[in-house]
This record gives sequence, structure tokens and C-alpha cells, in this order.
Amino acid sequence: MGLASAIMSGTGTKPGAEGQIRSGAEPAPAINDEACMQRRLLSAASVLLAFCAGIARAEPPLAELLANAAPTADRVVLTLAARAAECAGRQGPAGAVDRLAVIDYSRPSSEPRLWVFDLDRGRLLFEELVAHGRGTGERFAEHFSNIEGSHMSSLGLFRATESYDGANGYSLRLRGLEPGFNDRAFDRAIVMHGAPYVSQDLIRKQGRIGRSWGCPAVRSAVARRMIDTLKHGALVFAYYPDGQWLEESSYLRCGSTPAVAAVARAR
Repeated sequence: MGLASAIMSGTGTKPGAEGQIRSGAEPAPAINDEACMQRRLLSAASVLLAFCAGIARAEPPLAELLANAAPTADRVVLTLAARAAECAGRQGPAGAVDRLAVIDYSRPSSEPRLWVFDLDRGRLLFEELVAHGRGTGERFAEHFSNIEGSHMSSLGLFRATESYDGANGYSLRLRGLEPGFNDRAFDRAIVMHGAPYVSQDLIRKQGRIGRSWGCPAVRSAVARRMIDTLKHGALVFAYYPDGQWLEESSYLRCGSTPAVAAVARAR
């Protein structure tokens, strides 16, 4: 039996309060960037250790499948993604989800941090670079927002809908399912698309890929195949160790999940 049968399609809840900028109103200045990022990475490490301690005895079967398929991805991030996907299935109408994309924004943009899974077959389909928004950071993502004009990426669970041809070529519309965190994604035109600035050449020249206006842009060479893989119902999970999101996300708090609160407190 494919593990997709354990995940039913989810829908967003009613929009909540006004979106906020996460982790500050303006991008951090470039000065002392390395020292700043070292502190942030240490904080993130503490978050992940706390979460690992909380979930060691209750890892979902889907998380095990994801970890086996993508050994280079962080197991804790995959466990969170599995929880969110399974929660969406319990909350939504019938209809299996057979594709899941996971973005780990805690990794630098110079490293692959997007994984796309075939849940029916338990296979990894893509392991790719992905851009974050100009307002989100330079090489490292630091700030997230749900606000129009912020040019920041958003966190949480999204549902991929239809493809279309737009200003950035073949693109995929995303509907944010988390009020206050990403539910304005559709209105903000946060979509997946290909971009020439997502390339190894740019990494060699400047140490990072280029940045979008908040969209999870991917390499042009894989964009169409990835979009066709995800369109019409796949889930997209965007992670960063943001305490407020970890504490408040309804998709991470399905059932009894005390470990999520422990992650937030560890920050």
C-alpha cells in the first residue's frame, strides 16, 4: 500500500489576523553577517535538538519513508513535514495526496534545500536549489512575512493548484493554508517558477543564488517537470525554526504535540 493513502487532501481555514513580518521588519544589514549567522545556526541547532528529544519515541511512518528517500535532508524537518501533511489529510475532504515538496529555509541558498517526494512509491523525485525572497536574506534566510510588498518568503503548508504562463514563464500557483503565516500567498502572487538566477554559476561567482520577490524559484532546467509533478493538489511545506510559527501552526499541533512547544521554547 502506498503511503499516500494515509494522507488525504487538506484545505485552508478561514483567514485570520493581519499577517506579520517574522524576525524583524527589515532585512538584517550585511555587516557582521557571518557572526550573526553563526548565532542563528547555534539557535537553530538548539531548536532541532529539543525537537529530536521530543519526537524520538513517536516518529510517524511517513517521516520514516521521507528520511529513507532523502538521507541528505534533515530528519526533524521531514518529521514536521510529515505531521503537517497527515494533519492536512485529517482535516480535509477525501482524496489522496501523492506528492509532497519540502523546503528547508534553515539551509543556505547555495545548497540543495528542496525535496519532492512521490508518496505512492516512496521515491525522491527532485533534490534542488530553491530561492528565497529578497527581503528574506542574502545567502541565509532570516526574515519571513505574509505581507504584500515585503518581498519575503512565507512559511508553512501550501497547496499547489494550477499551472499557467506568466511574466516568469511556466509557473505554479500556491495557496497558503496557514492564516497569518502564508494565507496571502495567492494574492501576493507567490508562485513556483524557473529563474536563471538559480544556478551553480552564480554560486561560484557570489557564494549564493539570486533572490526572488518571495517566490520559491527553481532552476529553469527543472521548472516545468517539477511544476507538472506538483500541480493539481500536491502539498508544499516550507520550514524555518521560527518560534511563533512552530508554536501556532495548526498543522503542527494536530493531536498531542508537546514537542512543538518545546522547539519554540528552545529558541
